[in-house]
Amino acid sequence: MQGRTCALVPSVPDHAEALFAAYAEDRDGWNWTYLPNPAPRDAAEMRARLEEMAESDDPQFYTVLDGDGQPLGTASYLRINPEAGSIEVGWISFSPRLQRTIMSTEAMALMMTRAFDELEYRRYEWKCDALNAPSRAAAERLGFTYEGTHRQATVVKGRNRDTAWFSILDQEWPRIKRGLTAWLDPGNFDEKGRQMTPLSDLFRR
Repeated sequence: MQGRTCALVPSVPDHAEALFAAYAEDRDGWNWTYLPNPAPRDAAEMRARLEEMAESDDPQFYTVLDGDGQPLGTASYLRINPEAGSIEVGWISFSPRLQRTIMSTEAMALMMTRAFDELEYRRYEWKCDALNAPSRAAAERLGFTYEGTHRQATVVKGRNRDTAWFSILDQEWPRIKRGLTAWLDPGNFDEKGRQMTPLSDLFRR
């Protein structure tokens, strides 16, 4: 999946060293708070995880590459259900260099576009720990609709997790796609890379 500022490619073990270096910039490990796995201890552990990820069909993992081809994070499709026309985006693990950038938004837009326009899914899901305020805010910013919270849905790292559910439906996708396309247009950014119009305003047009 190729965009203007980034690309997504299937995750492979050869991404290990660069991904570990990118993740290591998260000094306190906050980014791993709500993920089942802790931060990788070294590049070897990162490689072992990527070996498992490369062999997995569901979740189906992708690595986000910047414009220079450097791996900066991973995301996946999961709960893939062609019969129901439903697919989820998850296991999102973005390094500090990827978070809150044009690349991070474009990576999500590319995955949505493939799911709706190429694979013709009718429901696109996002789920997260109900306590994960940044993830909830990201879902809403990207146009997902909050559907509710499943209480005590699972246990993660020995702690109860309530799971917040969000979705985009196929009939909503054209409006969301127009907003994402307009936001990602180079003309929406000034010379310092600051947005001129936020996504929320563009979704209302």
